[in-house]
Amino acid sequence: MHRRLISLAAVFVVSTLAAAGCSKAASPPAPAASAQQASGSGTADLGYVKAQIDKYMKIPNFTPPGPAFDVSAVKGKKIFNVPLSSTIPFVQSIDEELARLSGKLGLQFIQCPNQGQVAQYVQCVNQAVSQKVDLVHLDQAPNPASLQPQLTQAKNAGIKTVASHIYDVTGDPTPAGHLDATTPAGFTTASRLAADWAIMKTAGKAHVLAVTADDIVPHTQMGEAVKDELNKYCGSGCTYTNLNVPLTEWATKLQTGVQSALLANPDINYVVAVVDGMTSYVVPGVIAAGAKGRVHVATFNGTPFAMKYLQDDNVIDMIVGENLNWNAWADMDQMLRVLTGQPPIKDEGTALRIFTADNISEAGTPPKVNVGYGDAYINGYTALWNNASVR
Repeated sequence: MHRRLISLAAVFVVSTLAAAGCSKAASPPAPAASAQQASGSGTADLGYVKAQIDKYMKIPNFTPPGPAFDVSAVKGKKIFNVPLSSTIPFVQSIDEELARLSGKLGLQFIQCPNQGQVAQYVQCVNQAVSQKVDLVHLDQAPNPASLQPQLTQAKNAGIKTVASHIYDVTGDPTPAGHLDATTPAGFTTASRLAADWAIMKTAGKAHVLAVTADDIVPHTQMGEAVKDELNKYCGSGCTYTNLNVPLTEWATKLQTGVQSALLANPDINYVVAVVDGMTSYVVPGVIAAGAKGRVHVATFNGTPFAMKYLQDDNVIDMIVGENLNWNAWADMDQMLRVLTGQPPIKDEGTALRIFTADNISEAGTPPKVNVGYGDAYINGYTALWNNASVR
């Protein structure tokens, strides 16, 4: 999982576990946080971090990722969609839009429900091969590395494979293994912006707890991006602590892990939860530690429940949001290019926007998915797809 996580997430909270987080988190032992002194020197560059925040507070523009092309040849082709988990609201929203777009374009969209288990992904790809589909979409961060035998079979059967929201836009653009293309996400950009926010709000005295799930592909890179940004722009006045809680343990260990870390280090004043699915447990952890008002949370994705925390001034004070429909259109653009024989876009990514108390009202009251980002991508992609009727 990331941006895929949940993201993947990405990335990413399993909604059926959310209610259990608060009631069961007190029993298991909390995971230990790993503290590191920031290696930066000098004073914080407050001008730089403020400029970054100001840049991403604006409604994003659409930049065409590649040339226009004719999509009419995709009619009747089959996309087999393998989501990170069918229970994650972030993924559900994207899949609903992918299904709608597929219908408009004359594609058959086949969903393979699962609960995020590798064995289920294996079964899904095997089903795709047996059904002789045209393309497999590893949707929002199922890890291709764990599916190489199945993807080999798919390739030998002439099936294309596209993976979305698992690799970072700054990473190696070459598809790994048997992938024909990837749709990356701004994972490390979002993490750096969260660090910039903490630096700005603390005037260069940010003591950050970064919460990751290192079993999800981009999370290690996201945690390292937070640390690197602190080292570069916060000078010697900042510290970095990492708390790693695997996805399968969020409901039982994430709240207590955050609580224990804050009690062990009362200097911590910001928690960077690298995806906002974590905040169902992170926010109660801050409150249980008696740190509400002293410790704030910055996070990434823009899922409505987390945006509501921000709107209600409940611990979260900054979210780097993604328009999930924009994500779906970017995923579809990459798949259409692969299906029509066009060169895939190496840096096909999606737009980000920072939400704070100053602009959260633009996301709706209460916040709604996909609201507050503008609609430039709709005209943009429609033009790229030879003005196909997809609205």
